[in-house]
Amino acid sequence: MKYDYLINQPRPASLRPKMSAVDRAAQFSAFAALVGLDEQMDETARLVGSKIELSEDEIEVLNRKFQVLAQRLNEDEERPQVKVCYFVPDERKDGGAYVTKVGTVKRIDEVFFKLLFTDGAEICVSDILDFNITE
Repeated sequence: MKYDYLINQPRPASLRPKMSAVDRAAQFSAFAALVGLDEQMDETARLVGSKIELSEDEIEVLNRKFQVLAQRLNEDEERPQVKVCYFVPDERKDGGAYVTKVGTVKRIDEVFFKLLFTDGAEICVSDILDFNITE
């Protein structure tokens, strides 16, 4: 045969260092063609709620509660503590969730329509679903 002389020849040495078995196996391991697909699917499946639009009657009730709160802030030396249910928009998609905060009111910002707390928290009045003075 034409190449019989090669059968008994030693294998030529490579100039490159020998690859470890772990590195060789990594070349043939499973490949994620759609990187980030699982995270995107989880984000899409995550449920968010929508903001509730208040009726005229519910807005009137909230306005009366704000008047009582404003009066308490002007008259009392102690600041009132309130329990507020309000809407927090989601950072990644349309919608959000309602959360409850209990805290001491510092003042009502009538310029930016916010409820300011002594711990530095601020809640937009338009996001408030309901609140009660707890003390």
